[in-house]
Amino acid sequence: MAQLYADEDFPFPVVERLRRLGHDVITTLEAGRANQAIADTDQLSFATSLGRAILTRNRKHFIPLHKRSAHHAGIISITDDPDFDGQATRIDAALAGISSVADQHVRVNRPSRAAKP
Repeated sequence: MAQLYADEDFPFPVVERLRRLGHDVITTLEAGRANQAIADTDQLSFATSLGRAILTRNRKHFIPLHKRSAHHAGIISITDDPDFDGQATRIDAALAGISSVADQHVRVNRPSRAAKP
């Protein structure tokens, strides 16, 4: 299972579900880095120093970071979704489909809603 680091804006219910699915996830709070306005570049560097892919909802900043960074332990970005169980299941499935997330940006999207008649 994956070793992950959830940044500050990542939903904790998703963290809990990922843990139940067997993933090793730590949060910024557990790492003693919460409420410090730490820059995204520093969060990514910290996660990489731990050998953990970062979990984030902040695609706006992490997509450019991925493009600029030569090396990182992985970035997993999600779209906002109130279905926390579904979100964790989609992350788990995305990770199961790759041998290593290192140096990759994995996008996990909310399923599209069917158009209402």
